[in-house]
Amino acid sequence: MITAEPSVLVKETLAARLREAIVERRLRPGQRVIEAEWAREFGVAQASVREAINLLILDGFLIKTAGRSARVPQYTQEDVACIYEVRGALEGLAARLAAAKGADLGALDAALARMEAALAKEDVKELVESDLDFHLALAKAADNPVLGEILSRLLRPLFTFVLLRIMETPENIGNWLPDIPRHRQMIAMIRETDSPLAGQFVQHCVSRLAVSAWSPKARPKRRKKS
Repeated sequence: MITAEPSVLVKETLAARLREAIVERRLRPGQRVIEAEWAREFGVAQASVREAINLLILDGFLIKTAGRSARVPQYTQEDVACIYEVRGALEGLAARLAAAKGADLGALDAALARMEAALAKEDVKELVESDLDFHLALAKAADNPVLGEILSRLLRPLFTFVLLRIMETPENIGNWLPDIPRHRQMIAMIRETDSPLAGQFVQHCVSRLAVSAWSPKARPKRRKKS
């Protein structure tokens, strides 16, 4: 039971636990989040769960329409394609700004090193999380708070979705090998070329990374026709 904490800390703690439930697939894509059930699960007031849900809605981990319970987003292939179109444009802008400002790319180097280590260990969860860290670091390198916030809200639920897809089916982690040099090339282009070219290159690379988000290697099994 969560007790004796300030209200802000309570809802942030509950939001973290609900986010964990999503990652652990106790809350699955498309599933409704019933406030009363999770209040009993956590031993807290239903209002506290509602506040936590609102935080996750703001972060994009849950969605809610008028008159309905919040639920976990369920992306279609078309949804993912649209997200990557927008993501490519935004990350291309981030790369252009980072290159123009001569930003410190140490955080991108570190995230890439973790990706390589995760690939060597065949640790899919660490690979996806370090990949997310790479792209959040790129957003931060742009030094534009508005762009950073938009990308954070777009990327965090997207990478959770990618992780869930991979965990649902057998994964040949070797299929991620092409992604590693693309990330390395993105760093090199931001560091070594003019800003417009860096932006164009990163936008192109991000569009290619969509294959990792929705590909045969991670596609759920089709239901047999009755």
